[in-house]
Amino acid sequence: MTDKTQHSDKTAKKLERALRLTHAGLWAEALSIAFWPFVSIIAFGLGAGLLGLHDYVPEPARFAVLVGIAIITMVFLVLGLRRLKRPTRSAARERLDQTLPGRPLQALADHPESGAGEPVAEALWRAHLRRMQARLSNVRAVAPDLRLAARDPYALRLMALTVLGVGLLFGSVERARSVLTPSAINDTIAQGPIWEGWIQPPAHTGKPTLYLADLDDRFDAPKGAEVTVRFYGDDGVLTLRETVSSDTQNTLRDFMIARSGEIEIDGPTGHLWNVALVPDAAPVVELVEEMMRAPSGETRQKFRLSDDFGVRRAVMRIERDPGAVTRQFGYVIPPEPRAAIEVPVALPQTGDRTDIEGLFAENFSEHPFSGLPVKISLQAWDDTGQASVPVQGLGVLPGRRFFDPLAAALVDVRREMLWNRANAARAAQVLRAVSVGPEEMFDDPSLDERLRTVIGQLEGRPDPMGDALVEAIAKELWEIATLLEDGELKEALERLRRAQERLAQAMRDGATPEEIERLMQELREASRDYIRQLAEQQGEQDDGTDQPDQGQEGQQITGDQLQQMMDRIQELMEQGRMAEAQQLLDMLNQMLENMRVTQGQGQGEGDQTMQGLGNMLRDQQELNDDTFSDLQERFGQNQGQQGQSQQGQQGEGQQGESQGESQGDGDQQGEEGGSGDQMGSLAQRQQALREELERQQRNVPQGGSGDGEDPSEALGRAGRAMDEAEQALRNDDLAGALDGQAEAMEALREGMRRLGEQQAQNRQEQAGQQGEAGGQDGSDPTRRDPLGRAQGETGQFGSDEAFNDREDVYRRAEELLDEIRRRSAERNRSEAERDYLGRLLDRY
Repeated sequence: MTDKTQHSDKTAKKLERALRLTHAGLWAEALSIAFWPFVSIIAFGLGAGLLGLHDYVPEPARFAVLVGIAIITMVFLVLGLRRLKRPTRSAARERLDQTLPGRPLQALADHPESGAGEPVAEALWRAHLRRMQARLSNVRAVAPDLRLAARDPYALRLMALTVLGVGLLFGSVERARSVLTPSAINDTIAQGPIWEGWIQPPAHTGKPTLYLADLDDRFDAPKGAEVTVRFYGDDGVLTLRETVSSDTQNTLRDFMIARSGEIEIDGPTGHLWNVALVPDAAPVVELVEEMMRAPSGETRQKFRLSDDFGVRRAVMRIERDPGAVTRQFGYVIPPEPRAAIEVPVALPQTGDRTDIEGLFAENFSEHPFSGLPVKISLQAWDDTGQASVPVQGLGVLPGRRFFDPLAAALVDVRREMLWNRANAARAAQVLRAVSVGPEEMFDDPSLDERLRTVIGQLEGRPDPMGDALVEAIAKELWEIATLLEDGELKEALERLRRAQERLAQAMRDGATPEEIERLMQELREASRDYIRQLAEQQGEQDDGTDQPDQGQEGQQITGDQLQQMMDRIQELMEQGRMAEAQQLLDMLNQMLENMRVTQGQGQGEGDQTMQGLGNMLRDQQELNDDTFSDLQERFGQNQGQQGQSQQGQQGEGQQGESQGESQGDGDQQGEEGGSGDQMGSLAQRQQALREELERQQRNVPQGGSGDGEDPSEALGRAGRAMDEAEQALRNDDLAGALDGQAEAMEALREGMRRLGEQQAQNRQEQAGQQGEAGGQDGSDPTRRDPLGRAQGETGQFGSDEAFNDREDVYRRAEELLDEIRRRSAERNRSEAERDYLGRLLDRY
């Protein structure tokens, strides 16, 4: 039977492939049904031979058992050939057709019994054939049914496969060969004494126990492996000789391998083995890269350890390098002897220890060696106690950084005194010199008192100073320094300057990304505190609204812009563009110095108008959503979806979250009152928006931006559209109201765009060549949107800047797409949000 409908090339290939695979599956079914007893007997026989089960059968009966197994095997082979039913291609076609809905293969091979020559009947038949052909586009091969449980209720096939598997794992081919030709060794063993032997490698090698009889004449063994030999039978018949232990006169049957040599069992069943010693090498250590400093001040050193069997422990040793110290100031005199620092290196508790790459991290900021040249060495040991050759490195032991000048001076004095206590007199003089004018140096008077106490202890010290006094003074100096560095500053401006100085110092010193992140966070916190304190000083002007911050020279900056500017500084520093980051930091410093927080009066008339229009646009959008919700409830879900499509075309930029809230409000209103009350409420809201627009129009300056219509003209069109929408709502014409509202929103956006262009042009003219307009060319980092583009000044969502002109457009686009995919895969998000993300993925 052939098809009367021509398939497409792609469908024909898929169908042919599915037929071939299904036909092969039918062959697999037929062969498994016919020959499973034959295959089971073969598997059982092979497994038994590999395991040597025939050795337990007496020699006279062994031949009879083999002949019987051969006869049974031939019988099942013949039965299998007789029961084998060769599957045909038509059977495969039938099997495949049964799995498809409507049996399209059979339908495509049929022909109509009546209606020939009738156009309607022939068209209907062709449509039927096309539908059947479409169902073949997803054709898949049918898997064979290889279940034999009904034919083998006792699972004999599984038993046979188990015997074969055990034979392959634990048996040997030599035993299988002795089925017909028994070895002479077996006869000898049966007639004479026997022996057994084991080799147990050391535990740290991780190697298994070896059975001596299974080993070749030559084998390798690790050093320290224990050998155990046992003789069974008459005494003196078997003897042991070995040259692998350290005792050449050893006659015991338990010994340890210490070198290469021979092991021989002399006797009727004896054997000789040549043993090669596997040496246990000492560990190898390596210091990777140079010693580093973490933002917290801790010392970090990458290392690599390796050993043939595994590293047991490792120790990092740090000792002072007096020869590398510049002999000036307090370091002119020789240092006092101090013990080296020895710290165990943390190694993995589990897993492989043959090759370890790790990071040594310890904080030595308070140690006397901190900030001085040191020698570091790393040494490792294995389980046998072998030590590696110590690997050494040189460097300055990192410690905590102090940006406060007085705190840094105290730490330097402390370090010199710990170098040699003879520097105590010099330390007292330096401390008195650096602490002149305590009212300017200390925000906390108690710190000045504590420092005076330390100076008194140094000046009235005994000669020589005891260890306890030296340690106490060093501890007190460290605490004062840390309090000066970390203590809360009363003046937020001083804290802001400190944060900027620290960041600038980090730029000059080439700080790590972690330290940059920490210093940027300090700068953000200090900036927020400074702005808050300025706002508190002008609290009498507080009207409950936070407006953009304004500088003395007309510069305006919002909190979001400030954060974007700091993010840009951090980004430049992480990219190594320190000069640009420093320039931007200077701009931020000047901006914050000149900034004055104004609340309730910081915006100009144009900014207030722009904000009012933005709020009106949001309210109009909510009213549009409520109107659409009412239309859905009235005309049903299908018409609601059609209206939603129309609304989406007319009012782009709607936010799903706002729409969901607005629909909820509309539902609640629908429950509280009837249809007439609902229409009256929507119409009243529309009237209030139109009246608010009229008030806002009075504040809009006349005249366009030079290349388009006047903003007041666009707002006038918005007012007329609102009036039409209001009349439609009062006449219960929801569809007409939606059209008017969409036109009003479009006109509002156009008016805001024109007004924004007008304000931008005015600011640019006022700024002149100094560019105080702030970011209108897209270069001002304080006016960047989340995509890195300059924010628009035209009232539109997005930016005036062409995103395709940016160098990192492809990278940013890929990052955004990956983030959308990640969020769409999170099942804990709402269904509406995941649906929105899915539509974004479908679009892009």
